[in-house]
Amino acid sequence: MTRLLSTLILSLFLIACSDDGVKKDIYADWSALDFYDEATMALEAGEFEEAIRNLENLEARFPFSPYARQAQLDVAYAYYKFEEPESAIAAADRFIRINPRDPNVDYAWYLKGLADYNRGSGFLDSYFTRDLSQHDNKSMNDALRSFSTLVERYPDSRYAMNSYQHMLYLRNQLAKAELHAANYYIKREAWLAAAKRGQYVLETYPTTPASREALAIMVKSYKNLGLHDLAADAQSVLDVNPVVGSQLIASGDTELEAPAN
Repeated sequence: MTRLLSTLILSLFLIACSDDGVKKDIYADWSALDFYDEATMALEAGEFEEAIRNLENLEARFPFSPYARQAQLDVAYAYYKFEEPESAIAAADRFIRINPRDPNVDYAWYLKGLADYNRGSGFLDSYFTRDLSQHDNKSMNDALRSFSTLVERYPDSRYAMNSYQHMLYLRNQLAKAELHAANYYIKREAWLAAAKRGQYVLETYPTTPASREALAIMVKSYKNLGLHDLAADAQSVLDVNPVVGSQLIASGDTELEAPAN
C-alpha cells in the first residue's frame, strides 16, 4: 500500500512537471500576415514594444515572406519611437546591408541620422532649448555622416532637403563645440592648444557663424604666444569678413512617419 501510494505521488509529480515544462506556442497558428497586421496596428496605437515583438517574430518565423523585408524597416522605426537609438541604428544598418537597392533605403539612412541626432533628448526639451554643442560629439558626427550619405546618394529623396537642413545645423553645433574647447584652453592660458582649435574651425567649418569667433581666439592666442605676425594676419581676415554662415535650426523631426510599405 505504501509502495502504491508512493508510485501514485511520483506519477502525479512527473505529470505536473511535464505540464509545466511544455510551453504552448500561442503564435503557432499565426501567418506572416497575422504578425504584420498586429504589428501595424500596434505601431498606429503607439504600442511600440508590442510592434517590435510581432515584427521580430515575423522575420524569425517567415524570413522569406514578402512581409519580412518590410518588417526589417518597420522594426527600426519602432525602436526609434521606443527611444532605443542603438537598436534603431542597428536595425537600420542591417536593412541597408541586406537591401542596398531597396527603394526605401534612403529612409533607413534618414532614420539613422535622426536616431543619433535625437540621442539624449527628453521631455525637458519642450521647455528649454537644447544646445547640441554641449553634448556628445560622436553622436553629432555620426548623424552628420548619415544625413550626408543620404543627400549625396539620394538627392531626389523626399528626405534630402530635411537632411540637408540637419547637416547645416549639425555643422554649426560641431563648430561651437570646438569653440567651447578653445575657450576652455584660454581660461587655462593654454594658448597654443586654443589657437589650434580656432584654426581647426576655420579649416573644417569655414562657412559657420563660429568662424569669426575662431579668428578672434586665434588673434588672442597668437598675441599671448608672441606670434605677432600670425596675430596680425588673423586680425586682417577678421576685419574684412562679415558674419558668415547660417543659424539654421533643424527641427529634429520627432514626428517621423512610419516607413512606406
